[in-house]
Amino acid sequence: MAVPRLKERYVKEIRPALMSELGITNTLAAPRLEKIVLNMGVGEATANIKIMDAASDELGRITGQKAVIRRAKKSIAAFKLRAGMPVGCSVTLRGDRMYEFYDRLVSIALPRVRDFKGVPTNSFDGSGNYTLGLKDQLIFPEVDYNKVDKMRGMNVTICTNAGSKERAQALLRALGMPFRK
Repeated sequence: MAVPRLKERYVKEIRPALMSELGITNTLAAPRLEKIVLNMGVGEATANIKIMDAASDELGRITGQKAVIRRAKKSIAAFKLRAGMPVGCSVTLRGDRMYEFYDRLVSIALPRVRDFKGVPTNSFDGSGNYTLGLKDQLIFPEVDYNKVDKMRGMNVTICTNAGSKERAQALLRALGMPFRK
């Protein structure tokens, strides 16, 4: 299998530029992507289990990897939820699939968002991970518009080894993330 174009670009261009910008001498200390986690909460699945199948199938199409069904840890009577009931699905991408997905997210999916002005810069946590909320799954070309029964949002968490917001933002900006000005 061929090396993803973004991974190749990272190794040849982006990592050396980041190392000189941040004053790092060791290549292993340079900021890099570690994993991307996609999480889709499907609260309606407590009433109808078939909704979960459709959601996990869509997540599988988007990522090219089978989605894992997440179950409730606690019972909450107000939400008619019992422990063990399916409440969402998630996929963790690493390696080449992670770079392929990130490339498609930045170059194809995000520009398809209506009235897109860039992603917010305040969604970093303290250790350099970035979480992006997407309102619908139709921005991905893998999802067929005619087969979608309901709009479902998802969270995309990009985990890095950067250690701080500034270093992670420099990495993601170099990888092509369209941040707001």
